Amino acid sequence: MPKIFRDPSFDSTLDVLREGYPFLYNRSQRFNSDIFQIRLMGLPAICLHGAEAAELFYNPKLFIRKGAVPRRVQTTLMGLDAIQTRDNGEHRCRKEMFMALMGPASRQRLMSLLAEQWQRYAHRWEKMDRVVLFREAQEILCRAACAWAEVPLAEEEVSQRARDFGDMVDGFGGVGPRHWRGKQARSRGEKWMRGIIRAIRKGQLPVQKGSPAHMVAWYRDTNGELLDVQMAAIELMNATRPIVAIATYITFAALALHEHPAYRQLLRNPAEDYAELFVQEVRRYFPFTPFVGALVREEFTWHGFEFPKGTLVLLDVYGTNRDEREWQDPEVFWPERFRQRKPSPYDFIPQGGGEFLTGHRCAGEWITIEALKQAVAFLNDGIRYDVPAQDLRYNLTRMPTLPASGFVLTNVQATGKGARAALPMPAAGSEKAAAMAMGCPFHKG
Repeated sequence: MPKIFRDPSFDSTLDVLREGYPFLYNRSQRFNSDIFQIRLMGLPAICLHGAEAAELFYNPKLFIRKGAVPRRVQTTLMGLDAIQTRDNGEHRCRKEMFMALMGPASRQRLMSLLAEQWQRYAHRWEKMDRVVLFREAQEILCRAACAWAEVPLAEEEVSQRARDFGDMVDGFGGVGPRHWRGKQARSRGEKWMRGIIRAIRKGQLPVQKGSPAHMVAWYRDTNGELLDVQMAAIELMNATRPIVAIATYITFAALALHEHPAYRQLLRNPAEDYAELFVQEVRRYFPFTPFVGALVREEFTWHGFEFPKGTLVLLDVYGTNRDEREWQDPEVFWPERFRQRKPSPYDFIPQGGGEFLTGHRCAGEWITIEALKQAVAFLNDGIRYDVPAQDLRYNLTRMPTLPASGFVLTNVQATGKGARAALPMPAAGSEKAAAMAMGCPFHKG
């Protein structure tokens, strides 16, 4: 039986903080292996890299998520005991609720709301000397997400709510003040969402049937019981917060347009949906998720390597999207690579991998792609602007990372073009049909 390479460090926790995104990728390259072992916070962890390893990792018969997500991530990013920490039938049914929110009509409505906000902000920016795109995009996404979900959002609280959503994301990889800001933001957000859930259930806040707020408030678990108010609040936030997180990808997309202006004309070609290629390359090339974790369900052997029950396993997301066996010149920004090959659910995993319906792949991936395409169209044709001298570097040791300046625009002029309400990608009906086949009670009756 082969031995797993072991990192010589007694504990790699500080190395993860020092190296950031490339930590697992660096060791995979150093050991020339897709599997190796480290100690993280004093405990052994098996690390995996590459498409074949990703297919293993997303096998629900071999791994569970419950207990794998650190409490510090739950108390900032996703909420305690949220969908990302569930397994088996409970996860499938809760996931189906989220997939129902991502149906074609729902996505189209969100894109229409976003288009309105991009145009509104374009005229606002004309009056501003300096626009920080990241912060402005957070507000745009927050306004549209809340309107889409039918979550009431007063004008005077837009800035704080958008900042709180952003701090929840920023806090998961931080220590000290960053982490505490994330926890405080989540506490405020959950209190806000609890009030909304209570108001809906008491009939004090009418919401349209089928809206995210309605579906979460009245969702029943596998035992036929309503989610408790706290859990419903967490899941309603998990329907809105990730939309605001798309601001990171939008900022990186603006950086890509700035650094590769030749793609601007290709994006205007009506004969091809070049935006699809462009945004997929943004998602592959720029750092978003460093790695994800799970626990071994029952002991098993893979390629001769033993995986003891209960062992923490980490999958290298950042490095798998840069695997030279799958991606030609992976350190080059090159959208055309997506014209040449269609990625699999395991070699292209910027927001997690596996199958949408039965696995842990992000339910909001379709929304991310469409929102990014819309934002790229807006930045390319909806406004004209200058990019002044600024620090556009992003630090891979900081998780999550972003161009240091947040991408500053000046001399903005609206053109009235660009931010279309893009049509949804997947075929209609597939989400519900698959859920019915799985026997999920969410769509029964």
